[in-house]
Amino acid sequence: MKDTYFPSEKLVTKKWYIIDAKNQKLGRLATQISKILIGKHKPIFTPFLNLGDNVVVLNASHIIVTGNKEEQKNYRNHSGQPGGMRIESFKKLKERCPEKILQHAIKGMLPKNSLGRDIYTNLKIYRHDFHPHQAQNPELLNL
Repeated sequence: MKDTYFPSEKLVTKKWYIIDAKNQKLGRLATQISKILIGKHKPIFTPFLNLGDNVVVLNASHIIVTGNKEEQKNYRNHSGQPGGMRIESFKKLKERCPEKILQHAIKGMLPKNSLGRDIYTNLKIYRHDFHPHQAQNPELLNL
């Protein structure tokens, strides 16, 4: 009888990937990034372990959405107090903080537990071309 194999998080080496978000569609890019973060692209994928890779996303300010989402999509935030709902349109959020749009889309595709919060720390998003992760020797990934 064969034993079941479980990979150890300590023995798995994590790669670093750079993804350029310039002129990429928000939803399609977010699904591909979440798969890399979770580790579904690896043959040793285990649902209850953080075996995914690290992802650096550049040019988040140049992301696009299709249809009328640029005018109609809203992001809601509630403080917990009565009347504490803040609503911000996609256009205004893209001008103010374009990284949050991609963060929100990717975070919604990760598991809703402590593993998902741990996986989310492997994501780095920047609005421009430069990043401080050159020491990790990230590999450019074309999606």
